[in-house]
Amino acid sequence: MDTLKPRDAQDVEQVVAAAIAAEQPLEIVGLGSKRAIGQPMATNALLDLSALNAVVNYEPNELIITVQAGAPLDDVLSLIDSRNQQLAFEPIDTSALLGTAAQRGSIGGMIASGLAGPRRIKAGAARDHLLGAEAVSGFGELFKTGGKVVKNVTGYDLCKLLAGSWGTLAVMTEVTLKVMPKPEAERTLLLRGLDDVAAGRAMTAALGSPYDVSGAAHLPGSALRGAGGALGAIGKPEQSMTLLRLEGTATSAAHRAGSLARLLADYGGAELLEDTSSAAAWAAIRDVIPFAADGPRALWPIWRIVCPPAAGGAFGQTLARDSQGEVIYDWGGGLIWAALPPVADANAAVLRKRVEAIGGHAMLIRAPEETRRAVDVFHPQPAGVAALNARVKQSFDPKHILNRGRMVRGTAS
Repeated sequence: MDTLKPRDAQDVEQVVAAAIAAEQPLEIVGLGSKRAIGQPMATNALLDLSALNAVVNYEPNELIITVQAGAPLDDVLSLIDSRNQQLAFEPIDTSALLGTAAQRGSIGGMIASGLAGPRRIKAGAARDHLLGAEAVSGFGELFKTGGKVVKNVTGYDLCKLLAGSWGTLAVMTEVTLKVMPKPEAERTLLLRGLDDVAAGRAMTAALGSPYDVSGAAHLPGSALRGAGGALGAIGKPEQSMTLLRLEGTATSAAHRAGSLARLLADYGGAELLEDTSSAAAWAAIRDVIPFAADGPRALWPIWRIVCPPAAGGAFGQTLARDSQGEVIYDWGGGLIWAALPPVADANAAVLRKRVEAIGGHAMLIRAPEETRRAVDVFHPQPAGVAALNARVKQSFDPKHILNRGRMVRGTAS
């Protein structure tokens, strides 16, 4: 495969223009951490953005940072952490789940995938923290969208389209992000022994309370089998865990944790995790460590299911029982990670029929390449939505040069 490694945005513009002229599709990568997600692409040209790795501007007092798209996410997180700031949506590290090198990938990949962690229920998604972007379209033209201030209302908000587009609309070369102060302290209430439906009710009660919960997750006991690290340290054999996080000043977090524990007294006595142990547990939930590629479910396909939180517990419980698989709940039950025993179609047809019945959608995050060729990785869209997306794709990349076929199986999208 030919690898093209531009030095700046103008190089990217020239590379894309040349690819258009030659009708040569390009695979777009930053650090390649998520290349195994999506439909396999047929291309022999790789556009490697790793040399576009500079921090262009960081203004801690204004809560914004502008970086080139190939910048390693770990480096950016280290930089803002030095000023006691964070990306509030908690970008996921997929390295354990996919079995890749231990790094979170690039800033551009973070935005293109749009995968957010447990705090999404409070802070919003990656797209909500993207203030502006510079990118090269499938016309081979450099454009800018959004701005470099938190309050920006100029023009169309095209940068939001880039989040979650998996590199199929444009090649991002630079992004401006909103950063937020890190909380002084965090406390996590830990409830043990709840079944999935009861845990769903407890999480709903917590999220509907006035105590400003920033994380709500449930891990059935069977899903914790073989779990080590932070979850293994607090887990008990075959006993489920329900975790509820509160953040803020030390006094406020402790007070709210006590009040929430009393509110949930009917669900059992709550244990308390503080600061370091709490942060480690939530990092493991964020990165789906129980389903890691080097663990007991290494060969199982992994699904990411988004559904109405009120339906999550019953749906996941039934899915795990009928498939003999395992599930983990985040976002108060609105996000279900499912590890299902390997079969030819990764249980796609049956799973999606059930997910659609409750108004959700399912994405195949991890599976062998032959499976990803045989099934739709991204949830098939209704005809009207698919037609709209096709028109958006046409307006950005009419010759389907960018990440051709990554999102829609058997098409040039």
